[in-house]
Amino acid sequence: MAQRDDSKFSNRLEDAQKARAAMLEKAKQRAEEARKKLEATAGERAALAAAREERRRQKDEEKRLAAEAAEAEKKAAVEAAARAEQEAKEEAERAKRAEAEKLVQLLADQKAARDARYAARKERQKKGR
Repeated sequence: MAQRDDSKFSNRLEDAQKARAAMLEKAKQRAEEARKKLEATAGERAALAAAREERRRQKDEEKRLAAEAAEAEKKAAVEAAARAEQEAKEEAERAKRAEAEKLVQLLADQKAARDARYAARKERQKKGR
């Protein structure tokens, strides 16, 4: 703003002082508004950080539970495989035992038939004398 020529030096100094005071007041107001806004957003930022931390904890918990479930599933699969293998071994042993018993029975039947033939031949030989 252009200065009037008729103003005195002291008036100009006073006007400059008032202008500086007004600028300082304006700066203080802006700083106060910024501080209030910062406080308001600080609460929001803290809430966002807390929510983010909670989501991270939940995600970690889900990962832990998934890992435990996978481990339990793996353990169950290993146990089932071991059980199936044991059952297969037992079944093979039963089949082997049954086959052996069948063979023993067959040999016993063959021996009985052979003994019967031998006894019949001896009987025929006795009658023939």
